[in-house]
Amino acid sequence: MRVRTAAVLLALAACSSASVVPAAARTASGGTVFSHVVVDGGKDVVFGPATRRTVTIAWTAQDPDGVAASWAYLWHGPDTDDADGILPLYPPAGTCAAVSADRTTVTCTVAFVVDAARDLRHDALAGTWKVLASAQDDGDDWTETDVVATARLQRAAGVTVNASPEPVRKGRTLAVTGRLTRADWERGGRGGYAGQPVRLQFRAKGGSAYTTLKTVRSLSGGALKTTVAARTDGWFRFLFPGTATTGPATAAGDFVDVR
Repeated sequence: MRVRTAAVLLALAACSSASVVPAAARTASGGTVFSHVVVDGGKDVVFGPATRRTVTIAWTAQDPDGVAASWAYLWHGPDTDDADGILPLYPPAGTCAAVSADRTTVTCTVAFVVDAARDLRHDALAGTWKVLASAQDDGDDWTETDVVATARLQRAAGVTVNASPEPVRKGRTLAVTGRLTRADWERGGRGGYAGQPVRLQFRAKGGSAYTTLKTVRSLSGGALKTTVAARTDGWFRFLFPGTATTGPATAAGDFVDVR
């Protein structure tokens, strides 16, 4: 946590024209405490190659001198001085509501648009991002905490399925194929996602839930291939649970008529 005088940060307090303040302006001290930091309702934020969506950050700021204004943004990298990603690039001040009459406690939110084609140009940006929070108190001191929470920004995945032959005699072998893909932020579009565990699931006709039959691993180009004995009418699907960098995906069920 760093506390800095408002004079040093006048440009940022006015419109946040810089995303990272020079290290020379930082001094260690006490200051505002940040808590209850939540990004997008606590869910992973998933982006396709051309996804454009609003992301929110909510937090609480407490300062015995009163909170005059507060900011928060997402950053990615080893530290704030060497961040390879900042969202939004020019962080606006949050909208803060006083919890106490003296504004020693406020709850704040900020919303900003993230355009994958513009803001997420490298696949290496997928994964864990940190939340930096800052505040100016009524005594003109500025507190900045580099990591008050984390959030995951993920590449969107997709998976398909096809079971054949259809119809099929009971007891015969069904070939179940498909493909697992994920968003390619660098090139646009989607590419095959190899080497990933994917669940083959089945829901019997008249049933309400899918059950997992086996787990297969995606091959080169994201190809999925397996076999299963035909037992009864129902739907087959592939389910990919996701990874730290890639969101989950579920194929629409493919119905097989067993005779």
